[in-house]
Amino acid sequence: MKLLFNPLPVVMVIFALVYSCENRPKSNTENAVGEKEDSVVRVAQPGPPVIIYKTKNNYYDKVPVILSEDKESIASYPDIRDVYRNGQYSYPTRLNDGFLLDNRGIDRNVAFLKLTYGEYSKLEKTPSGSELMEMILDPDPLTEMYHCGSRSKYKDVEGDLNGRIDAGDFTGFEKVR
Repeated sequence: MKLLFNPLPVVMVIFALVYSCENRPKSNTENAVGEKEDSVVRVAQPGPPVIIYKTKNNYYDKVPVILSEDKESIASYPDIRDVYRNGQYSYPTRLNDGFLLDNRGIDRNVAFLKLTYGEYSKLEKTPSGSELMEMILDPDPLTEMYHCGSRSKYKDVEGDLNGRIDAGDFTGFEKVR
């Protein structure tokens, strides 16, 4: 009787898969709230990212949009109905020392429109990307920006961040700008 397939390649593949995983030494790192973690790879935490930032001027009530890398077009912008959070305008949260906590989902390519949240929400329809480009107040508004981990890492995000800001302790935060 002749075998229809040779089991040796299958056994070799299974053997290679099982024994190809290597044990890596653990490293001590700090998470966003300064706690020591023993891990090799950081697993993404659920929840939105915590972004804190400072701007050149007061853009607190201005609508943020995200520009393309070359700053020649709009990569992302809210619908006129999307400027709310829990029934109120999604202004950033004011923190100590002039920092703001993002509540919209901005990144390092943020720009601010000439329109306030109130003005934007009252438009008849959401403007196109090219229309929004003409409404940009400042295409390069940031002086500082930090990614501080996930909101799920914080018991009191505002209080914890203010404590770190007051102490000048930005360890464990990723400086974006």
